[in-house]
Amino acid sequence: MFDQFTLAWLNLLAQAPSNTSQQPPGAGKLTDILGWATWIAMGVCVLGVVIAGGTMAVAHRGGGGGESASRLGWVAAGCVVVGSASGIVNALVV
Repeated sequence: MFDQFTLAWLNLLAQAPSNTSQQPPGAGKLTDILGWATWIAMGVCVLGVVIAGGTMAVAHRGGGGGESASRLGWVAAGCVVVGSASGIVNALVV
């Protein structure tokens, strides 16, 4: 099912590099801001799933729902990006 390129790519992504460098002075404030941004983004993701679910329920009652299901797919894709953001950045930078 997977070709050798795909397996090599997955193997490369699975190898998490270890970063043992020290933070520069004042980096604590940046990590605080990033922590707040992460919490806000996760809250927006949860809110998006709730809104998409409510929209699907209302649309289903009216006989529709296809567009609402695609909206849930986009929300889920956004949740995946937010959840894996640090891993994506780490893979690109290191």
